[in-house]
Amino acid sequence: MRFNRILLSSALVVVALVVQVSVLARLQLPGAVPDLVLLTVLGLALVYGHVGGALIGFGAGLLTDLAPPADHAAGRYALVLCVIGYLAGLAKPETGRLRSASGPLVVVVGAAIGSTLLYAGVGALVGDGAARHVGLGGLLFTAALYDLLLAPFTIPLIITIARRAENDPLGESPATTKAADVSNGFLASGTGLRIGSQRGAGLRMKAVKARAARAGRIKGVKRL
Repeated sequence: MRFNRILLSSALVVVALVVQVSVLARLQLPGAVPDLVLLTVLGLALVYGHVGGALIGFGAGLLTDLAPPADHAAGRYALVLCVIGYLAGLAKPETGRLRSASGPLVVVVGAAIGSTLLYAGVGALVGDGAARHVGLGGLLFTAALYDLLLAPFTIPLIITIARRAENDPLGESPATTKAADVSNGFLASGTGLRIGSQRGAGLRMKAVKARAARAGRIKGVKRL
């Protein structure tokens, strides 16, 4: 990843974690806690793609594992967010522009449910059965509901900040677009645009030489 991406992602994740621990976790809402860190990872993954999403998810999850008051084994949430960030990055639009808000909302709901299930599954493997005492069904519903309500205020903002930070990294620059057009022309023509233009120039030169030779023969006849 580029240095500016790492710096921006780290700053956004730290701010999201501080707000989540100091504000959202103290609201005492029933069921799950609104996961602002998860939404931050999703927003960045929709801009940087699956590789960037996986790396950001792993770093954000590891930071969440180490931040107090963590009550689980370190690396557990890092694994969860790494997988979620990778899968969310696969939903990045090819053009780099979101056509509607329905796509990100579907990603948010899927990520909220998937992260809860994966977190509970990893906990079951390491012997943590806290989800069974709370109720997995209630956790799934409240996690999806809270994240869905919070998503319209966070994900568009994160996407906008990430794009402006590096002058829309998903959009192609004019030089890149021109180079791509030239490459496509080379692939389409087989022999290449430049070769084709050279052929055209060669044909024009041959026509000029033929006219000059014809004019020379006519002048020779007049001399005789």
